[in-house]
Amino acid sequence: MQPADPKWTVIIPVKPPEVGKSRLGLGAHLARAIALDTVAAVVACSAVGRVIVVTADAAFRPPGAEVLPERAPSGIDAAVAAGAALAGIHAARAALLGDLPSLIPEQLSVALKDAAQLDRAFVPDQESTGTTLVTASPGVELLTAFGVDSAATHRSLGLVELALPVDSSVRLDVDTPAQLEIAARGSLGDATRSALDRSE
Repeated sequence: MQPADPKWTVIIPVKPPEVGKSRLGLGAHLARAIALDTVAAVVACSAVGRVIVVTADAAFRPPGAEVLPERAPSGIDAAVAAGAALAGIHAARAALLGDLPSLIPEQLSVALKDAAQLDRAFVPDQESTGTTLVTASPGVELLTAFGVDSAATHRSLGLVELALPVDSSVRLDVDTPAQLEIAARGSLGDATRSALDRSE
């Protein structure tokens, strides 16, 4: 456990837009916009000292982040593992999905402050079945099992669930039009808002 709040290294796996957000049905420009807004919010978070984006999208170069390129999409867990290796085990590391277009930096800071008191933690998504954030303190392996029913899997691996409100922007991932509508009730990032305006 950490005696003081560390500056976090946040690893964000981002799928190429042609394979990301296919269930939204609104095109690659929206997928990239959602990822851009997610990264921008993380970069603006006071608890974060380093942002590593892992992606096979050669055109995705978000400001303020390091990009670790993949030759081809390797899957979320493999991408996170590559980012964690770059970060090094002595850093406080967090893996955050790149589909949180209404993410509020201050709310992410709250989650990371809570996580700093634990060896490993996770944040479930709004349905409490998936996962949006996984953390590991310095010296502790970052364990991730993103995918179907990942919240239950992370619990079984011994990660502690962080008790964030169900409407916390850290939990509002977007995979479907209904989830995008819920996220839009908050403060959507500029890129996502602009992409939606272009789609109308």
